[in-house]
Amino acid sequence: MDQQINAQRLFLASRIALIATAMTFSIRANLMGIIGLEFHIPPMEMGIVVSAAFWGFTLSMMIGGYLCDLLGMKKLLIIAFVAHLLGILLTITATDIFSLFISTLFIGIANGMVEAACNPLVAALYPDQKTKKLNQFHVWFPGGIMIGGLLGYVMHFILHLKWEWQVGTIIIPTLIYGILFFSQKFPVTERVSKGISISQMTKACFQPLFIIMVFCMLLTAATELGTGQWIAQLLENVGVPSILLLVYINGIMALGRAYAGEIEKRISSSGMLLFSALFSAIGLVLLGNMTGYWSFAAAFIFAIGICFFWPTMLGFVSENMPKTGALGLAIMGGAGMLSVALILPVMGNLYE
Repeated sequence: MDQQINAQRLFLASRIALIATAMTFSIRANLMGIIGLEFHIPPMEMGIVVSAAFWGFTLSMMIGGYLCDLLGMKKLLIIAFVAHLLGILLTITATDIFSLFISTLFIGIANGMVEAACNPLVAALYPDQKTKKLNQFHVWFPGGIMIGGLLGYVMHFILHLKWEWQVGTIIIPTLIYGILFFSQKFPVTERVSKGISISQMTKACFQPLFIIMVFCMLLTAATELGTGQWIAQLLENVGVPSILLLVYINGIMALGRAYAGEIEKRISSSGMLLFSALFSAIGLVLLGNMTGYWSFAAAFIFAIGICFFWPTMLGFVSENMPKTGALGLAIMGGAGMLSVALILPVMGNLYE
């Protein structure tokens, strides 16, 4: 008897894989200054090290967009699992800037494969609720950042453990998603189920609206993730632990994404993106001018702004340009990570 597709288990495993991905972001953001001091790496060069995660993410997403249909989503997730374990272990055993760069690159490749596989997986599991379910899936990006941020705060400020222990905690969700995924049957991608050829999918990615959305993704991703990676350093003098601001921002984002489906019914996905652009701009200006506990008010506005950006960009493309398929989602995600890879050293230079 053929194994049935267990949509709930696959969706759960996807969210746990995203938690592992997100924890790499928050723990790395918390440790940038600490590791930089230990290895005597100046901020600009540390920005280059961290950008390796985004170069790896971009590379694996672009490649994964094509491989998703050829190899299947399950094999991409096996690659993600192995690369996550390698990246974590190599980070813990790193001795210099080069070994840190390579280990961070592996983690970026793993993160990209998770996105390259899980975004089309969620779209295939819930074809009539794409924006809603993609937002619910991406709840666990800020959720995972909260988990990693709180663990980092407790382990560093309260337990006074070495930074290697923080990195090691990412192994836990990695093993869990591996166990949940690898015994399961996966659906075919939406492109395959609808009989769209690879050439049609590729051609659809050259239509003007898709190109405009890719350009917008360069801006929205830099706003959300570029700021997030440097926020612990940029706000270290506001008078409150900056890692708690990161946790606070991502808690608001997680809550907002959980209710994104209800919001979309009222203002549409394009309305959500306009709302996000306005509030994130206002929030950034306020964050640059507030100190002390007023920073939490500014962070609230910023969090409301960036909350829907990433998943709603993907949902908009998948709903309005379905022929772009897994490749379209991968290009969008890859473009987002490319912009962050480019902006991080620039922000590091400004900070330095």
